Amino acid sequence: MELRGDVLRNGQKLTPDQRVEAGDSIQTGPGSTAVFAVGNSAFMVRQNSRLSIDGDAPTAVKALRLLSGAVASVWGRGPERQVVLPTATAGIRGTGVYVEVFPEQAFRGYLCNCYGTVAVDAGGENVLSQSSYHQSFWAEAEPRDGKLLRPAGAINHTDDELEFLAGLINQRTAWQIAGRKGTKDGSGRSGY
Repeated sequence: MELRGDVLRNGQKLTPDQRVEAGDSIQTGPGSTAVFAVGNSAFMVRQNSRLSIDGDAPTAVKALRLLSGAVASVWGRGPERQVVLPTATAGIRGTGVYVEVFPEQAFRGYLCNCYGTVAVDAGGENVLSQSSYHQSFWAEAEPRDGKLLRPAGAINHTDDELEFLAGLINQRTAWQIAGRKGTKDGSGRSGY
């Protein structure tokens, strides 16, 4: 586990010798970050974030619920799990995902399927995202141009962060396996 700044677990200061488990809530302060693994999932929690990790057992994560802030995560293969934002829910399996919530923008959500398959739902509007290199969406609180889910460019996260998280759970990203990257335009395609 790596910690920088003020990080709380279940309302108490989190120390590097403690573990984060399913069932815990995490909160980071300004300029603070937390990096940790729970079972076969790894998380990088950014500053000013509030989230909970739901699960059936201490190492069996079923859902990440992000209330505010941002989290990069890599999920190992296994049963379907969810990433829940105020404006969208994403069903995931064996993928890398970056999510961010913007409270100052009516809790507008951002979701990047960095690689893998993700089923995104926002108010009954559904998208099946299959990505080898960053396919991104805005999840709106109110429809924009008649849509709650809209394409977005890849923002606020790096390939190095996803590669680091994948390494924490003995995995490699899709672009590491393929030996090529794409453009971070949010289209989800790798280069040739």
